[in-house]
Amino acid sequence: MSKLYNVNTLWVLMIIMTISTYMLGKFGPGGTSVVMFLLLTVLIKSTFIIRDFMELRGVSILWRGIMYGWLGIVTIGIAIAYIAGS
Repeated sequence: MSKLYNVNTLWVLMIIMTISTYMLGKFGPGGTSVVMFLLLTVLIKSTFIIRDFMELRGVSILWRGIMYGWLGIVTIGIAIAYIAGS
């Protein structure tokens, strides 16, 4: 494993992503493209959490499928609801 890829680096990256999405939501423009960018950021952060902080990297494909499937269904549901409502 690379020295740059560790839990501390991921934590700092997730903090930066959290601050950037907050700033974008607070001071940036609205619209579908911004919401899709925010959902993409959520997907990336959730993948880090599932894989590295919950340590599901080495478990069976069933557990990873459940976690990533749930994440995908919820994210797609939010995207569809936003697009349908706008």
